[in-house]
Amino acid sequence: MSVAPVRITAEAVVDGVAPLDPVVSPDGHWVAYAVTALSGDEPRPTSTLWVVPADGTSPPRQLTDGTCRDHRPHWAPDSRQLYFLSDRAEAGESGAAAEDGTPQLHRINADSSGHRVLTGVDGGVVDHLPLAGQALVAVVVSDPDHRGSAPRVWGEPEPRDRLALLDTGTATRPADQPIPITGLGEHHVQEISARPDGLTLAVITRPSPHLDPVHPRWELHLVDTGTGKVQDLGALGWDAHSPAWWHDDQRWHLSYLAMQPGPDGGQAVFDLIPDSEQAAPADLTEGLDRCPLELAQVAQGPPLALFAHGLDTEIHRLDPRTRSFTRLATVPGLLESLTSDHTGARVAVQAANATHPREVYSADAGDPARPPTRLTRLRPEFERFDWGAQKRLSYRARDGLTLDGLLVTPVGTTPEDGPFPLVTWVHGGPYGRYMDQFTLDPHAPAQWLAHFGYAVFLPNPRGGEGHGQAFAEQVVGALGAGEWDDISDGIDLLVERGVADPVRLGIGGWSHGGTMAAWAVGHTDRFRAAVVGAGVTDWGMLAATGEYGASEAGLSGSVGWEGTGPHPHDAVSPISFSSRMSTPVLIVHGEEDTNVPLSQAVYLHRALRHYGVEQEFVVYPGAGHGLARRDHQIDLLERTRAWFDRWLGRADVK
Repeated sequence: MSVAPVRITAEAVVDGVAPLDPVVSPDGHWVAYAVTALSGDEPRPTSTLWVVPADGTSPPRQLTDGTCRDHRPHWAPDSRQLYFLSDRAEAGESGAAAEDGTPQLHRINADSSGHRVLTGVDGGVVDHLPLAGQALVAVVVSDPDHRGSAPRVWGEPEPRDRLALLDTGTATRPADQPIPITGLGEHHVQEISARPDGLTLAVITRPSPHLDPVHPRWELHLVDTGTGKVQDLGALGWDAHSPAWWHDDQRWHLSYLAMQPGPDGGQAVFDLIPDSEQAAPADLTEGLDRCPLELAQVAQGPPLALFAHGLDTEIHRLDPRTRSFTRLATVPGLLESLTSDHTGARVAVQAANATHPREVYSADAGDPARPPTRLTRLRPEFERFDWGAQKRLSYRARDGLTLDGLLVTPVGTTPEDGPFPLVTWVHGGPYGRYMDQFTLDPHAPAQWLAHFGYAVFLPNPRGGEGHGQAFAEQVVGALGAGEWDDISDGIDLLVERGVADPVRLGIGGWSHGGTMAAWAVGHTDRFRAAVVGAGVTDWGMLAATGEYGASEAGLSGSVGWEGTGPHPHDAVSPISFSSRMSTPVLIVHGEEDTNVPLSQAVYLHRALRHYGVEQEFVVYPGAGHGLARRDHQIDLLERTRAWFDRWLGRADVK
């Protein structure tokens, strides 16, 4: 007699925790990390610091009490102490307290003794980096915002994040202010990286704390930590980040990530030699069939990197002689937040695979045959549930392009038990992807729907990451064309194989996934229901009002101020095809979304009303581009399932 699987609840999905900011100690013996709730209704999120032996020989040990937000741990160069940011109000051993709710720099011994508050900056500390060979800590501090309700005029000064140096050898109380680096002027500091000898900082800045949607710019500066002198190296590429220093036995190099060839391409690794006459940074990933995700600086060696390759993630090491990357290991699913010891031998990452959500792992980078060591067990409550079987898919697009994706079947079934009602859930981006990982999230609810009798197709159409630059560029100026064909061809394949019931098909997604759901119902009536979550409906309006304006204009081809039209963006905007829509649509959107403003959802809602299409329009108060509040997340899960239940019906789960 078969036993019915335990049915998961929306509360069980969102009432969990996830890891943040894993970091290996320089000596390779320890891994510190933070743990935070997946959702919350409180105005102040909380997180807790933990430390665990890198070899996993003993369980994790809690360093802070979880009553405030303790995050961004960094080890001191001697591996004996941790620096971290905290918004706690109580004092450390110094006897002075920081303002409640304002993050300040703290330090604690690895055995949880000796806690001290090191800063008392009015605007708070947003980043920090202990420097090798000295008692200095580079800190990024925020200007306090005293503007209140006064009118805000574009172009006038506004609070910025600024670089400063704190001498922990002389600072005895939080009132001892860090010394500001004045040579950066009014630039907003985005990210810092210290040369392994601690003598120079690489600083990536923007002209303003807000991303300029018309003329975005990222700039690179070098700061001498002894004198505070600043050297400006000029502009970098779009979305420059993740700077990593390394030495080729002759000169220092600085590598970083940026979009190539511009805001509408894929991510690439660039390399420059700061003290040379190099004409332009070199693209170290040109022509590769995989996409870089992260760079991890190694104190005594070349950087490590994570690469997306299809449904897998790879760990690579940069070869200093050839300035090319060598693959060390391939891991099914997700790897992120890569960090290493000072030699690059011991690494730690956050990882998720088809059966487990994000956990912290450590591994020996020099021995890829040795399996990684799992250091955390953050969702033990999931062990009582059965999950839908996840199958990797590979197929050819109609133009011959190789594609991949995932199929999740209802709990307790196999693909051969079909046909099932099928929901296709499209990823965001378009420069995003699905990995062979556990997918249970209000914004990507594959396993949630599998618990209620649905098969779920997770496609990776062209335009995403994981297959190189050329693959990513195929949607530029052609949104909704080839990528929709890729999705449609995958659905056809599942129908042909008897997995999907052709009369019970649904589609949905969040962000660009919501955009593609809106596009789909304007180009076919094969779906019985759709969910448009925070989706773009008019690309010209998004380019004019969204925070990534220049990028959206590049993807869609125009904004609208180029003339009287018709405009290229009209041909790729779902709203242009509203008169063809007949599929019932659930529209869900955050009220305070600045990435894809609420007006995008309002436009679709009004168009569907005009044409008499069945629809439901839900706005989440105070929410941004993603839903963070617990009650909102629960509502989205339940509402999504109820919408598909209403229009597709549910298959019985045996």
